[in-house]
Amino acid sequence: MTLTFDELRKANLLRCDGYFHPIEDWSPTDWATAMTGECGEACNFVKKLRRLQNPNTIWKKTPENLDEKYLIAETAKELADMIIYADLLAERLGINLGESVRFKFNETSDKANSTIKL
Repeated sequence: MTLTFDELRKANLLRCDGYFHPIEDWSPTDWATAMTGECGEACNFVKKLRRLQNPNTIWKKTPENLDEKYLIAETAKELADMIIYADLLAERLGINLGESVRFKFNETSDKANSTIKL
C-alpha cells in the first residue's frame, strides 16, 4: 500500500497532539534535532552494514549477531523515523512537504538537464 505525504501529515499530527504533546511545544530546532538524531542512527546501521560487507576493513568488526537483513531492516526504521520528524518539522514551519519535494526534485532535474520530473 502506498502512503501520501497528506496521509502521513494527518496521522502524524493526530498522534503528536493526542499522545505526545502539541506540535508547538517543540521549536523548529527541537524537531530538526530529533530528525538529525534519527539520521545519525540510520547512518550507524549503514556503517555496520559496510563493515559486514567488507570484513577486511581496518575498522572494528561488526558483531557476529548482526546480519545484513537485520541491519537493512533497522536502517529502514531509522529512515522512517527521520521522515516522520521531517514531516513534523515541515508542519511546524508551515511547509507542504509534498509540494517542496516535487519542486526540489524538478529543480535538480532541470540542473542536470534531466527530463525526469515529478
